Amino acid sequence: MSDPIVTTTEGDVRGGLTGNVRHFLSIPYAAPPRGAARFAPPEPHEPWSGVRDATEPGPTAPQARRNGFGALDMTPFFGPGWVRGEDYLTVNVWSPRDAENCPVMVFVHGGGFLSGSNRAALYDGSAFARDGVVLVTVNYRLGIAGFLDLPGAPRNRAMLDVIAALDWVRRNIAAFGGDPDNVTLFGQSAGATIVGAILAMPEAEGLFHRAIMQSGNGMGALLPEQAALVTRAAATALGVEPSAAGFASVPDDRLVEVTPQLSGLDLRVADRFDPLLRLGPFGPVLERQPAESRLAEVDLLVGSNTEEGNLYLAPQGNLTTSTDEDVREVAGRAHRDPDALVAAYRAQRPGASAGELRSAIMGDALFTVGTRRMAEAHGRAHVYEFTWRSSAVDGQLGAAHAVELPFVFDRLGLPALRGPGALLGPAEPPASLAREMHAAWISFARTGDPGWPRFGQDQHVRRFGVVSTTTRARDLPGW
Repeated sequence: MSDPIVTTTEGDVRGGLTGNVRHFLSIPYAAPPRGAARFAPPEPHEPWSGVRDATEPGPTAPQARRNGFGALDMTPFFGPGWVRGEDYLTVNVWSPRDAENCPVMVFVHGGGFLSGSNRAALYDGSAFARDGVVLVTVNYRLGIAGFLDLPGAPRNRAMLDVIAALDWVRRNIAAFGGDPDNVTLFGQSAGATIVGAILAMPEAEGLFHRAIMQSGNGMGALLPEQAALVTRAAATALGVEPSAAGFASVPDDRLVEVTPQLSGLDLRVADRFDPLLRLGPFGPVLERQPAESRLAEVDLLVGSNTEEGNLYLAPQGNLTTSTDEDVREVAGRAHRDPDALVAAYRAQRPGASAGELRSAIMGDALFTVGTRRMAEAHGRAHVYEFTWRSSAVDGQLGAAHAVELPFVFDRLGLPALRGPGALLGPAEPPASLAREMHAAWISFARTGDPGWPRFGQDQHVRRFGVVSTTTRARDLPGW
């Protein structure tokens, strides 16, 4: 059978066919962000003549290479790093061969607002297409180009990119067999925080109908005064004026090179803490947190992992070497009364080591508290918790940040995910759990019901593990 050709509003694209799954890679949804346009809203892409090849992966947003976290290889999560080329505001599309009016899911990758792309091996959408979904993955501007708050430039350019991709989906997805009136926007980590912020942006109204936030933070936006601290630091490091005009002439290589100097900044202002605990300098910039804003009236699926913080400690050896002072230090980054917070966690977990307490506080501060606030603020939220423990890093990784992704995408067979230094570890992961989670995500995309009750006053939470169950939400002490 010949390769499939689809007509989009900008021109024809030729994809590939594997079994009953069609794939179309690196289709532009916006013009290349060159020069000063890196700090401008996304613009429409010029139409092309002839048939554009969409069988090979394309360039990615400028970024530093990130392979792993200490002993853990995170290449399947981050992807190949910076693959150079200006035309990187693109989408990948997977669809059933004979698709017609299928539900659509649009995925926003994570990577700390600094890294990642739709080329990452984890985000192959074949399993979604196999099961009757049109899956779209999005590249967006990263780092300084995507998130630095600059006078003379629109705020949150990366989120404007995602909104432009959603508009492309609205205009084009029917040609790929998708239903433009049944679109689910979902993301993980930084991508989930972006999804939460877009829920509060009127510019996106009507472009999607459901949303999923996997380990994001509904309280994770920077206030403008926090973002201004990052802008001043970046301008000083580059020796330019802190404005769009000042940054316009700085090449991408230099923007990427200077970004590590911005990590570790103290972004506390008044009584507002740094939502990333100094792990990174970027994120959505909003006057109010998404969980405190008017949110789009769409169905929401939101959740986190039981041991999120382990990703930031176990692969570096810090889960076993952490001290009481380390526990208090991370509590001080997240809470106005760190001693009271530590005491609350010790009371809840009387047998926990210092490393386990440090991980719990870090994971809750980065993800779980903001997830809970989002569920409480949204009247139509279903909540989950992922509890399965990876055996990676000598069994220490556990139900860490990002471990749920291979289950959602049904990618347990990816070789790079298996082994003592890989995300899923050397033990055999449960295929039944992948089928269960993947099916729940698809059910939610089809109908708005993943298979368990909404959060509500009873605080229903679906816990996905070796044995999955629906129970009440766990307590978050001290917050």
